[in-house]
Amino acid sequence: MIPELKKTTEHKMHKSIEALKADLAKVRTGRAHTGLLDHVTVEYYGSPVPINQVANVTLIDARTIGVQPWEKNMVSKVEKAIRDCDLGLNPAAQGELIRVPMPALTEERRRDLTKVVRHEGETAKVAVRNLRRDANQQLKDAVKDKLISEDEERRAEDEIQKLTDRSVAEIDKLLAQKEQELMQI
Repeated sequence: MIPELKKTTEHKMHKSIEALKADLAKVRTGRAHTGLLDHVTVEYYGSPVPINQVANVTLIDARTIGVQPWEKNMVSKVEKAIRDCDLGLNPAAQGELIRVPMPALTEERRRDLTKVVRHEGETAKVAVRNLRRDANQQLKDAVKDKLISEDEERRAEDEIQKLTDRSVAEIDKLLAQKEQELMQI
């Protein structure tokens, strides 16, 4: 039971790190990238929906993203959602097409992107810690049900803590790399 629990916890922590890598890849330094808008949500008939489910997101050129909502009445809502997101973008509607020019990377913009990266990293760390908590709770339940001894529980908790520490260290390393990449001129 304990090896299985460790294996599933390690697998889930690895998935959290992979999700962070995918999120960090979306934070681009100067070029436009459609994945940049993936986490933007739009109010669609009373519920928040990812932007790519209400609009077609394409690249117009290297520094401009084009967003074309599928419904005409959604243009202003999509434009507002992009403006209100934490990426510092300033969309401009031209009829049914919303042009999202990528701002030049000033020092201030780089710092804003670093904040976004740190936030993503903190979210990943919280996910890893939640996985640790869930695994420890399963161990406590197993002790309560007399499936394992308290000594086995303590050893397993130590091993799960080591997994957590390794995962958090890897997240910190990824964040440091991305921040360095963002701050390079």
